[in-house]
Amino acid sequence: MIPKALCDRLGIGPGDEVEFTLNEGADAVRLEPVRDHPTLRGSLAGLGLVAELEADHRPEARR
Repeated sequence: MIPKALCDRLGIGPGDEVEFTLNEGADAVRLEPVRDHPTLRGSLAGLGLVAELEADHRPEARR
């Protein structure tokens, strides 16, 4: 569990993602909130997946 004072200072809330990094040679751990949430929206665009899915379901729709 992360102490409340540290969460408040870093702006970390329940359910937020954090990243832990081991500082080599220092016997210490660095804690950083994960702020960057890249979106996957549109990452599969242009692959023709909708047409393929529709073709797969066409025989079922005819029944």
